[in-house]
Amino acid sequence: MSIDVTGGRARALWQELAAAPDAAFGTPGVCVSPHSSLAPPSWVGVVTLGDTALITAPTDRAAAAVRTALDGLPTTRLTDPATVTGLLTVSDTLGPATLAYLTPEDLRPPASTGTPTEQLPSGHAALRALSEEAGETDAGESGLEEITSPVFVVRDGRARVLAAAGYAHWPRDTAHLCVLTAPDARGGGLARRVASEATVHALAAGLLPQWRARPAASRRLAAALGYRELGAQLSVRLA
Repeated sequence: MSIDVTGGRARALWQELAAAPDAAFGTPGVCVSPHSSLAPPSWVGVVTLGDTALITAPTDRAAAAVRTALDGLPTTRLTDPATVTGLLTVSDTLGPATLAYLTPEDLRPPASTGTPTEQLPSGHAALRALSEEAGETDAGESGLEEITSPVFVVRDGRARVLAAAGYAHWPRDTAHLCVLTAPDARGGGLARRVASEATVHALAAGLLPQWRARPAASRRLAAALGYRELGAQLSVRLA
């Protein structure tokens, strides 16, 4: 699967999530869609892939304001909060988050360390304990509670989960990766191990692995596994 095919699958995913019959990537493409999943309800959602962009707005009035304000901007600036908030009257933003995808030939699994990984079902008590240990912000960022696949974990000698990864099934045969590591276990390569297992599982099922990241550490982890950043996502609440 080439990176061009991967990009095409990613565009098809976000066009479906836009929930509008006229949703299409353009320079940029702006459509009215009150049920869009590109952003929280009533927000404006911006997704860029390559040199194209797709923007959804909840109302005709909001869409007109966005078209007027953002027309002619380079794609890279459409997901820059400083640029967007300087051109639109905004009360809040979410993001930006990078969107990275992986082809099977690009996967770079880590070297084996001899410590085994295990599989747990989503919702397992040990995973809830990991989320509580990591804290609300990190746990929410990880999306661990959204996992629908088996959850790949590394434990310590006390059965405590140190790192966990799996994926949520998204439309268009997409596997949205979710990874979380205990605060005192970070930096030792555990996240890469469990994320690699989850990615391999997704590829074996014929799914497109997607990695959405805001923290720099998460972006570095994705790159180490072979994910390529193809775009970004920004959500904006107009005042």
